[in-house]
Amino acid sequence: MNTPEILALALLLDAAVGEPRAIWDRVPHPAVLMGRAVGWADEMFNTGAAGRISGIAVLAVMVLAAGVIGAVLSELGWLPELLLAAVLLAQRSLVDHLGAVGDALRLSLGDGRRAVARIVSRDTSAMDGPAVARAGIESGAENLSDGVIAPAFWFLIAGLPGLLIYKLVNTADSMIGYRTPRHAEFGWAAARLDDLLNWVPARLTALLIAGVHGGLRGWRAIRADARLHRSPNAGWPEAAMARVLGIALAGPRSYDGAMRDYPFVNPHGAHEIGPEAVDAAVRALWRVWGAALAFALILAVF
Repeated sequence: MNTPEILALALLLDAAVGEPRAIWDRVPHPAVLMGRAVGWADEMFNTGAAGRISGIAVLAVMVLAAGVIGAVLSELGWLPELLLAAVLLAQRSLVDHLGAVGDALRLSLGDGRRAVARIVSRDTSAMDGPAVARAGIESGAENLSDGVIAPAFWFLIAGLPGLLIYKLVNTADSMIGYRTPRHAEFGWAAARLDDLLNWVPARLTALLIAGVHGGLRGWRAIRADARLHRSPNAGWPEAAMARVLGIALAGPRSYDGAMRDYPFVNPHGAHEIGPEAVDAAVRALWRVWGAALAFALILAVF
């Protein structure tokens, strides 16, 4: 069985099953194991003045280990590859979490705030309804790239070693890549390598979002909006999602009690949005998933 065939089956398996708690309540999820490894390395080696050098060395060892583990598991046949690829894709989990934000927002603003707090790191306690919807949709767009398209891309490019390396680096970036005093130096390598590994997938995700919603007529505007984002990659899927849904995303938000005056993406789009916009974003995620599945099947045939 070739790699595109395995990817197509993994996309289908993830979409059908998602993250069954009956399994992950009993054994640790591979992403959890990666997180534990990153946390241990942070505790052990993030000391002293040579933080950046230590961070580079630790990340290099962990990337090498992930690549070796992936190569060894690949030798066991297509079934372990299929199961691990399905586990490390996040389409079903992504749409379930985003859909929960829309459902909760229909119940009450408080429910919406609690639901979106599970998937974003910004302050949610003072959000109004449109801010809750925007935060959920932004998270959905960004994680479509990080959790579905990028893992699929690197699996196609480099097989299971590529997938494991990508997920390890992405996990490390989420844990130690923030520019805090503790991690500004030690997490530098994780943040920069994550930016590099996501450069193509982020733009590919934007192309897919735009492509499955009527073509690329708005690509110039998407590209301009993406450059407004503080991240070199996250702005691309967010800008594309904002354009195809006709809504404004990003804008001012609060982190750790401090308001950040970020610009709006697609500022002329609708600002007063609610659960219906979240539902539309969920449908967009499934459309992109369908396009990715179709692409994998085409590669499998040819």
